[in-house]
Amino acid sequence: MNIVAEIQRLKKEKNAVILVHNYQLPQIQDIADFLGDSLGLSIKAAETEADVIVFCGVRFMAETAKILSPNKLVILPEDAGCPMADMLTGLELEKIKAEHPKAKVLCYVNTSAEVKALSDICCTSANSVKIAREAFSEDDEVIFVPDRNLAFYTQRETGRKFITTDGYCPIHADLTKEDVVRAREDHPKADLIVHPECSPSVIDLADGVYSTSGMLNYVRDCSKKDFIIGTEIGIIYRLEQDNPGKNFYPLSESAICHDMKKITLEKVLTALEEGKGGVELASDVITKARGSIDRMLEYR
Repeated sequence: MNIVAEIQRLKKEKNAVILVHNYQLPQIQDIADFLGDSLGLSIKAAETEADVIVFCGVRFMAETAKILSPNKLVILPEDAGCPMADMLTGLELEKIKAEHPKAKVLCYVNTSAEVKALSDICCTSANSVKIAREAFSEDDEVIFVPDRNLAFYTQRETGRKFITTDGYCPIHADLTKEDVVRAREDHPKADLIVHPECSPSVIDLADGVYSTSGMLNYVRDCSKKDFIIGTEIGIIYRLEQDNPGKNFYPLSESAICHDMKKITLEKVLTALEEGKGGVELASDVITKARGSIDRMLEYR
């Protein structure tokens, strides 16, 4: 059996759409109806007319799709988590809110549905700066959870002050100044672009700081041929596909999110065949979380 052909057949039969994050395995990227970052995938989830959404990413992304399309079957082919999202529970956020009763909550999309339900507005790495500038007044006290590095970057770019927690992405946090020095020595003509989930010490040495969609746009429009990529290495496959003739080097070969690599073609096929792995959320959580996501989508 040709697995890809069978996936395409079942997709048509069941009126399904396959949404794939930029960090997924190459063979999963190749079957995507839409390939993107968290913001782009959120928008597509809200807009799709498909009956079934097969979400090739991690749990918080599939939950976001379910929140935006509660009447659709949203399937996560493998129950892959996100270490950062797991660093903050709804109960922990409630405690922070109790300590700062007048504060508003800005939550990163890399959070559980219950955290989104307790937040005023959500953001992604692509629009956190815009939202911080435009969604709050200068007098607003703002809790920004859970990523300390994205909060620091957003704070530096906007001048705002945030109440933060100690969450982080282990993959991005493991990238170091030593990695930068080594990569620049190996590729002296290359631009270094990094994700805002990186530590401030790495961001300070970069030529540009971008979400994954921002990286794609930067490379497309840049006349240079060589680029050092400071994020999860899965995006390099897409960069190479979109930019033949340009060269891409990972800031670190070990920048691999193993949760993102759990989904395989066989698991996508099984998900379509059996309809298992559907995301279920309580109706009150969906309603409350939808408010924070809808507000985010106003700031595309």
